[in-house]
Amino acid sequence: MRGIVIKSTGALYTVLLEDGRNLTCRIRGNLRLIDFEATNPLTVGDNVNVEWDQSQDVGNITELFDRKNYIIRKSVKLSKQVQIIAANIDRAWVVATPVLPKTSLGFIDRFLATAEAHSVPAGILWNKADIYDEDVWDFVNELKNLYEGIGYKVMSVSGLTGIGIQALTEELKGKVNLFSGHSGVGKTSLINALIPGMALKTSRLSSQHMKGTHTTTFAEMHPLPEGGFLIDTPGIREFGTIDFDKHEVSHFFPDIFVFAKGCKFNNCLHTNEKDCAVKPAVERGEIAYSRYDSYLSILSNQDIFR
Repeated sequence: MRGIVIKSTGALYTVLLEDGRNLTCRIRGNLRLIDFEATNPLTVGDNVNVEWDQSQDVGNITELFDRKNYIIRKSVKLSKQVQIIAANIDRAWVVATPVLPKTSLGFIDRFLATAEAHSVPAGILWNKADIYDEDVWDFVNELKNLYEGIGYKVMSVSGLTGIGIQALTEELKGKVNLFSGHSGVGKTSLINALIPGMALKTSRLSSQHMKGTHTTTFAEMHPLPEGGFLIDTPGIREFGTIDFDKHEVSHFFPDIFVFAKGCKFNNCLHTNEKDCAVKPAVERGEIAYSRYDSYLSILSNQDIFR
């Protein structure tokens, strides 16, 4: 039987079968897995074949089908390994907030660069729009113009009051969508608004640090009422990129890459090289300084953002 992994809790996986049933499964020992070291051999969104052991009412995952894409980050506890967040994604959304808590642009750019590196279309959801004042709206609209100019879909929404939810519902319909972001940005409230009846548990921000607590423990894929799926992921503090070749980092910044083609040397890193076309573009304002700063931080392997 063929199915999709919709939840992973370590050794056990929940697989949505083609006939609509959910089956708890484990991995058969000789299953062919990925060719790089990861903390999780299978992930939400994987297409698999399953054999049903009727005597124990469990399934054995016997085959992993090729992935069209996936998104990964550094494992928090094992720095030399990677964590596969999800696979076979139509669009990965970084859920961000300009206040309470404030999401750093470095985090957003790191997420977008990782999506670019693994051929995953990406977008930005600015949540908690119900609490923006005029200055915050100006800030969000400025960033919307910046990122939409690069080619990313950007939307402002509120999971609590419903601002932008109808438009977002249409955007998600029929697709496999991933939500990722810091703890406390309201992913769970957003999902509750998009999937009536879910009633996922939410939590308050820490008054001391203005950061959220983790209400999602494992990645899980939820069917959307209008068709398609939404993958909810645990909140993450920082987004570590996976050993990019330093000469390829600019490839994952479309706004930088378009100018990089004009550099005199094809191995230009856009730092202090002669006849670089990128740095003058930054100075002219044709590349946002925040984006160039994010590029430099990945280049120097600085994973933590304020």
